[in-house]
Amino acid sequence: MAQILDGKQLAQTMQAEIAAQVADFTAKSGVRPGLAAVLVGDNAASQVYVKNKRKACETVGMQSGLHQLPATTSQEELLHLLAQLNTDPQVSGILVQLPLPKTIDENAIIDAVAPLKDVDGFGPESLGLLTSGNPRFLPCTPLGVQQILVRNKIPIDGQHVVIVGRSNIVGKPLAMMLMQKAEGANATVTVCHSRTKDIAGLTRQADIVVVAIGVARFLKKDMIRPGAVVVDVGINRTAEGKLVGDVDFAEVKEVASAITPVPGGIGPMTITMLLHNTLRAAILQHG
Repeated sequence: MAQILDGKQLAQTMQAEIAAQVADFTAKSGVRPGLAAVLVGDNAASQVYVKNKRKACETVGMQSGLHQLPATTSQEELLHLLAQLNTDPQVSGILVQLPLPKTIDENAIIDAVAPLKDVDGFGPESLGLLTSGNPRFLPCTPLGVQQILVRNKIPIDGQHVVIVGRSNIVGKPLAMMLMQKAEGANATVTVCHSRTKDIAGLTRQADIVVVAIGVARFLKKDMIRPGAVVVDVGINRTAEGKLVGDVDFAEVKEVASAITPVPGGIGPMTITMLLHNTLRAAILQHG
């Protein structure tokens, strides 16, 4: 039976560490780190995510502001708001909740966030620094994946990691992070996607499998070798309304040595890494 990698518990531990660091930084600098969240439209899931992120900010002693805009907001209006937030000294980090309405070019919005406030780590400067081996802000979900492995003392150095999914938010940056010449990295990484032939053949070779493909219960127990570590980044809602991951948890936990649950795995870690990045942004701007 697999060890359950409890992201909720680890997130609480790390948020307590961050709260102490925030208090120390504020006492020394007189600056209280602040996160500005921008939400366009009325996507129910996005509203829940933003609410959870703002609550987490309060938990660690950070300021939190919400800019909620109607779905009819134009790209120009959103760019104007970002220009204001970029120059606001009270704002350490800017979070633009995705997805945006189809009338708005997401890339243009991501590019418009000031690089020193890009706490999501999605901007071209952040990704360029990661690619060159000198990261500033690491994207929050990949960083959450890395931290849940490191903090549970799961070896990454020299291991074969197979990532299922090549999104700009998870798959690509995580592959880049785990290949770095750095602690908690130095892995051999294979990235699979919808055009990959024989995904199961590749996942069965892995020491660590990370699944972020957006298909409920995609990974079955016959797709991993016994003793592999499985990280589930997916979050899907079944017809019955139940939240499930991209891994068939009930099956795979019988074969894996360690596995993350859904919910309670990578989700809480993603929010915690956003707090980590916001504090880092405040230090870079005022430290």
